[in-house]
Amino acid sequence: MSKSKKIKLSKKQNLIGWAFLTPAVILIVIMSFYPMIKALILSFQSGVGSSIKWVGLSNYTRMFKDKIFIQALGNNFIYLIIQVPIMLILALILASMLNNKNLKFKGLFRTAIFLPCATSLVSYAIIFRSLFAVDGFVNQVLIKLGILETGYNFLTNPTSARAIIIIALIWRWTGYNMVFYLAGLQNIDYNVYEAAKIDGASPFQSFWKITVPLLKPVILLTAIMSTNGTLQLFDESVNLTGGGPANATITMSHYIYNVSFKYVPNFGYSAAMAYLILILVAILAFFQMKVGDKRD
Repeated sequence: MSKSKKIKLSKKQNLIGWAFLTPAVILIVIMSFYPMIKALILSFQSGVGSSIKWVGLSNYTRMFKDKIFIQALGNNFIYLIIQVPIMLILALILASMLNNKNLKFKGLFRTAIFLPCATSLVSYAIIFRSLFAVDGFVNQVLIKLGILETGYNFLTNPTSARAIIIIALIWRWTGYNMVFYLAGLQNIDYNVYEAAKIDGASPFQSFWKITVPLLKPVILLTAIMSTNGTLQLFDESVNLTGGGPANATITMSHYIYNVSFKYVPNFGYSAAMAYLILILVAILAFFQMKVGDKRD
């Protein structure tokens, strides 16, 4: 084949490739990039409709004087610091246990642990509200055990309400992260564990010296995804506690929703808060990459 024909064929292949990509690119630009740019412009504005005016950085400076937003920011970091490490460690331990080739009914256990992830967000919030209600299952068990005399209203106490959200998040998302770790463990030759066992390594030593180092890229991925999801937490705050009591459990995304649709609409301020979440996610992801991705 001559050189000119090769060039024509290459151009033809490129054109065909772009023809397939163009619809997806257009949709991404319209549905993702345009709203992001529009929201960025909106974050420097205030008002609605014909009363919109340019206010510069006032929406961003307002956030640090807004007590509810500071409360929401603190709540998000409480959930992040407590829930994410517990969830990832638990998912890693469960994945290691379920990767044992001698374990019977592995498929059943894996499905049972993953099932909460397939549960509707609204449904599981209602389930947890029922469990921790004054006359709910948890209170009934505690009363029968003699720990409580009467039912305790968990959702009206700030500390217990936050704890319920953390428990609910761990219950729902542990199985999701476990699947990632199981997929990573499938790529580790089981003979490595057998050799370590012959050399006298304990199960904990095998876990710490083999499993954790070899799964570091997957652990980094799940840590970034979990951080991203926790900083954008919305459903649990809305459906489980309603942000209460007295905004004690409200999250940033929940507050953004309230400012946009529940209170007097202020889309400029909401856009500024949304961009702060984006900045926080980017910064934390950057640090996690720097700390976790140590390649030789």
